[in-house]
Amino acid sequence: MSSANQAIAPFSFFNPVVSDYFPQMKYLLPVCGIVLLFYACSAPKPTGQSAPYTETSKIPATDTFLHNIMAAHPQLFDSVLQRADTLDVQVIYTQIDRDEKGGAHFTNHFFHVREDRYFYPASTVKLPIAALALQRLHELNIDPETAMITEAAGEGQTAVYNDPSTPDGRPTVAHYIRKILLVSDNDAYNRLYEFLGPDYINAQLHARGYSFARILHRLESSIRQDYTNPVAFADTGGRLLYQQPARYAAHWQAGPSIYRGNGFIKEGKLVSSPFDFGAKNRITLPELHDIMRSIMFPEDVPAKQRFNLRQEDYTFLRNYMSMAPRQAGYPPYNNSVYTDTYVKNWLYGTEGNPFPGVRVFNKTGGAYGYLLDIAYIKEEETSVEFMLSGVIYCNSDGILNDNKYDYKTVGYPFFRELGKLIYAYEKQRRHKR
Repeated sequence: MSSANQAIAPFSFFNPVVSDYFPQMKYLLPVCGIVLLFYACSAPKPTGQSAPYTETSKIPATDTFLHNIMAAHPQLFDSVLQRADTLDVQVIYTQIDRDEKGGAHFTNHFFHVREDRYFYPASTVKLPIAALALQRLHELNIDPETAMITEAAGEGQTAVYNDPSTPDGRPTVAHYIRKILLVSDNDAYNRLYEFLGPDYINAQLHARGYSFARILHRLESSIRQDYTNPVAFADTGGRLLYQQPARYAAHWQAGPSIYRGNGFIKEGKLVSSPFDFGAKNRITLPELHDIMRSIMFPEDVPAKQRFNLRQEDYTFLRNYMSMAPRQAGYPPYNNSVYTDTYVKNWLYGTEGNPFPGVRVFNKTGGAYGYLLDIAYIKEEETSVEFMLSGVIYCNSDGILNDNKYDYKTVGYPFFRELGKLIYAYEKQRRHKR
């Protein structure tokens, strides 16, 4: 999705004063003394052995509800139903009912869901990385608004000393997460990937039962993915709070080859063979759906499945998942480009104004022809609330990396129309209260 082109200014080094950093910072952060070739990694080993504990882990590929609602509108969904395999379409719809104490109860419906069928998750992986970044700061007792300095240690790595999209120029985990959730910023995700490292990311996801997940790389980046940058955190007075050296991910491992498509573009030329996704990120739709549920309803999932977050962390994630870009203040997004329904595939696709009173808490993704949206949708003044997650492959010519995908003609209309039908059904459904 969106990728920021940050103007990265270097430190001006005097001993021991930083003159061109933040005006309120007076002491040099000792990040330059980091031993760059330190390969030890303190993250726990990802085992990959535990079976996923998710309510949707043992599921039928398809039940009647979603199939029937699409079949009742052939003018919209005949092609999807007839080409479900070719389109790699999967959908999970969760009805939510409340008991007399307000507790949530969930009923799941599935269409064509297959945990053994690979799709490229694109930017949807940014959601668990955002949650894990807040978790890691909680473990380190560091506030998310603390300055995070990224150095460069290996070939192709880049440093970040300031962020001009913040009010005071300080790059922070909180601001990276804002940009991820507001406009799906790739550079912001990459910085969190470098902070966490793939060993920590995958070990933590596996420990929570998401054993199919493998987060293996930065986005839109061809540099070495098992070697991550040095990172340091400092308070506004320049006092170093935490220093992390460059790290080698000892347990980074590409998966077996997974081929898709008829060909792909590489360095401007067509390679007439399928594209191998073996070293690419992977996660199943049920896992993404359950990650969203664990963020929106942490008290209603098993304790071992929850991220180690504070209440203010959950509030922060929910606020920015459901906020229009223009409402954030920082970064100052152009509303003519970043509309109020930007990255809201369900209900809107790429068009229309927000439905009054409806909040969409979600994370989308789109790359290599795969289009996704993982969402919790709530109408503030009624009893309507539900979860809806889906993926569809929009690449009729079978060529990857050519930027000729069927998002506008296949993907966005699918999300918009099915989302509207589910919303209309929820409006008239008798909720158990």
